[in-house]
Amino acid sequence: MSISFIAAGTLAAAPDTITAAYPAGATAGRLAVLQVVSGHPSDSVPSTPSGWSLAGSFSGGGGVFGLNTGPRRMTWFVRVLAGSDAAPTTAIPSGSSGSVISGRIWILDRTAGTSWRWAATFGQDTVSHTAFSAVCQTALTWKPGDFALIGYGLPNQSSAASAEAITATGITFAAVTHVSDLGASNGNGARNIQDRSSVTAGTGTQAPTVTATLSAASTGVAGVLRVREASSVLTVNPQSVFPPRNLVAATSLVGDDIVTATLYRQVGGQLVTVRAAGGVDVTGVSSLLRVDAEQPFGVPVTYAADLTDVNGTVWRIVSGSITSTVNSDVISDAVQGTGAAVTIQAWPDKKRDRDGTVFNVGGRLVAVTRQRSAAQATITVRTLTDADGDDLQDVLDGATEGVILIRKQITMPGVDNYLAALSDSEDRTWYNPVRYWTLDTIETEPWPDFMEAAGFTLQDIANNYSTLSDLAADFTTLLAIALFDFG
Repeated sequence: MSISFIAAGTLAAAPDTITAAYPAGATAGRLAVLQVVSGHPSDSVPSTPSGWSLAGSFSGGGGVFGLNTGPRRMTWFVRVLAGSDAAPTTAIPSGSSGSVISGRIWILDRTAGTSWRWAATFGQDTVSHTAFSAVCQTALTWKPGDFALIGYGLPNQSSAASAEAITATGITFAAVTHVSDLGASNGNGARNIQDRSSVTAGTGTQAPTVTATLSAASTGVAGVLRVREASSVLTVNPQSVFPPRNLVAATSLVGDDIVTATLYRQVGGQLVTVRAAGGVDVTGVSSLLRVDAEQPFGVPVTYAADLTDVNGTVWRIVSGSITSTVNSDVISDAVQGTGAAVTIQAWPDKKRDRDGTVFNVGGRLVAVTRQRSAAQATITVRTLTDADGDDLQDVLDGATEGVILIRKQITMPGVDNYLAALSDSEDRTWYNPVRYWTLDTIETEPWPDFMEAAGFTLQDIANNYSTLSDLAADFTTLLAIALFDFG
């Protein structure tokens, strides 16, 4: 499990717009990092190249922008390569005296993990001397294996660096490897320096200090882009129950320093927050599991998770596709975990009211009305067996806050909905178990979000295992128990 440096491209430099070339090895799955050093009278942040992400930007060095003096800005852009990627273009405002921009691409590879994670921190040295030292402002989390890209942006285009180093309390870094040290003579000039290191020992949250010996006195900005292999993964597994429900699990969150997580169900392009899974505090917690018992039937569904780390960066991970299949329409209560197989026989109309008062004003009728109401409807459903009829009876008897969820066998807009059942009548026959149910309903809101959907319980475990030793023989962790299908 490690991150390796593959290659660096050539330096691109210009007064205001550059297109940086990829080096050899820019293949799919690898991480490209574009380090940009710029200078401008208005200290503008370079534009983000199409398809790239801004990892961080910082201006420092003090003074007034001028030839080989004053502030310079260092910016990092990153991109997980897809293969045959277009060369990135970035720019600062044109037509300004002395403006300069330079950039160079790095390529990194990894041996493990599910994707890439990065975080940036910056500092500055406002004293013009050769003993450059910048204390970074933001503390980052560190652990063995973390890769550190160390960058410097100097106003003095002729000031080369040597003896570069990175330190942080309680963290041991490998000796710094010098990669590139190039000046840009455009406009007022800039120096773009890149080095690399990695953490060999120690864990903690620290702001690093970056140092170097310069060949000529200069102020400047410096920073560290910490890169690591992602550990978080999102899985979805169907549970063997009726009605179908899915167990959504975001796991290995601690390794990515995740503090807040939100789980979504995605159908087409629409994201809907999974019940009780919005903005959940997961600080120090390795996993977030939620049951989704409100998914549509008969269509592919994927799940997504937005994971916010300690630095405030939001990472989105997605699951594979899953389709929940049933042989009937369904009326259910996700909170109670109950449901019944039904057939929707009749749903002829939806009625909506609007309370209002009509005034006769000089022979002209003026209506003052309220907002249009939610739909009301009388729905007839059929159950085919005694078991189905009893299941529907249970759903209606125990409906959480009087709310039920009705879904077609193949999801249908205008049918799948949350309803409040105001009354119901049950019509039986003496010669077969078929029952017809007439439900007087109104459309309503879902159950409150803090109510979790029902999943497997301790009783389900007890039904399958008689002793703790038997349970321990099959499961090595509590997470494995939580993820198991006891249906």
